[in-house]
Amino acid sequence: MAERENRRGKGRDREETPEFADRLVAINRVSKTVKGGKRFGFAALVVVGDQKGRVGFGKGKAKEVPEAIRKATEQAKRQMIRVQLREGRTLHHDMEGRWGAGKVVMRTAPQGTGIIAGGPMRAVFEMLGIQDVVAKSIGSQNPYNMIRATIDGLKKEASPRSVAQRRGKKVADILPKRDDAPDASAQVSEEA
Repeated sequence: MAERENRRGKGRDREETPEFADRLVAINRVSKTVKGGKRFGFAALVVVGDQKGRVGFGKGKAKEVPEAIRKATEQAKRQMIRVQLREGRTLHHDMEGRWGAGKVVMRTAPQGTGIIAGGPMRAVFEMLGIQDVVAKSIGSQNPYNMIRATIDGLKKEASPRSVAQRRGKKVADILPKRDDAPDASAQVSEEA
């Protein structure tokens, strides 16, 4: 029996390692009117990520703020997704995400651009580890919908490696050709 508890305890310790960063996005105070007055509760929205390509969000409700944040953080850790990043700093391609009335557009950006995005989307990108991205939210400004739409868009991302593997081709066949080398037609005209 003690051995089983010890195993459970080890799993908990491993989960609590500070490998994940978290960001509180929104906190909402809600009240319930009862016979003696009002009872207040709190709802928290938290984004968690390892800043290396994994991100998740969660929401928690409780009578106290710290408890609501703890519940939201635990839920976020349970439902994390992995996103392939190009050069570890930006997205592979432009994409859109939708959730309800919320719509977000995310675009790749050259190095040095930074994160150009509004509140809840910025939190997702920072926790994901993206350094360069341009994003715009259209429609709903509700933070819950914005985060869900952002996650929806990120789930659609496909790296060249995964596309090549799915199609049975090489990565070089998938990527567009670069025009670094001089054209063969230009060399022929010079010779003539």
